[in-house]
Amino acid sequence: MPVPQSRGLVSRPLLRERAYRAIRDAIVDGTLAPGERLHDADLVEWLGVSRTPVREALARLEQAGLVRTKPGSHTLVSPLDARAVRDAQSVVAAMHEVAVREAVPNLATAELDAMREANARFAEALRRGDVEGALAADDDFHAVTVTACANQAVRSVLEQYTPVLRRVERLRFSSLSGRGSVAQHERITELCAAGDAEGAAAAARANWHTLVPLLDTLPSEE
Repeated sequence: MPVPQSRGLVSRPLLRERAYRAIRDAIVDGTLAPGERLHDADLVEWLGVSRTPVREALARLEQAGLVRTKPGSHTLVSPLDARAVRDAQSVVAAMHEVAVREAVPNLATAELDAMREANARFAEALRRGDVEGALAADDDFHAVTVTACANQAVRSVLEQYTPVLRRVERLRFSSLSGRGSVAQHERITELCAAGDAEGAAAAARANWHTLVPLLDTLPSEE
């Protein structure tokens, strides 16, 4: 058969997104440790893409505060810095407050059941000490209201800043301190089911502010 004339079946934006998500997830789960130096050549080999999407992904990760680049020198995985995490926590808490408030009128039985099911998985993962499972279930729980609010600006901001917090939440969900989130999720769901948009929004904001005690254990840069 003749060689197809079309080229670039996998678009550059898709490659850039794939590279971004892979590097981001490796930073969040600790595969790439704080302070680790990132080399373009190593990332290119690992991801199987060219240098361009890797560099574009690193630029995006720098905007999110997950890497630091010194032009002409090196790129490092950002350390866990209390100031940066506090800034991200304030933004993420505010965005989830908005998401829940706007989502409540749109929530039907299916969405409420999805929240309950995700929280049940979350509780079970915590019981087993399954940090990855807990993070995934927590993501699924909050994703219900983020999707239902249909606010693309909220989704975009959360996409940028939530990974910064997930690095800290791995510490919380590996300890007993994370188990309080199960009851908080139940409270959010109950208020959503009751149609109490303001109460549910306040509960969502409070849930994300439970990270504050952990932030006190992180170093702050001068």
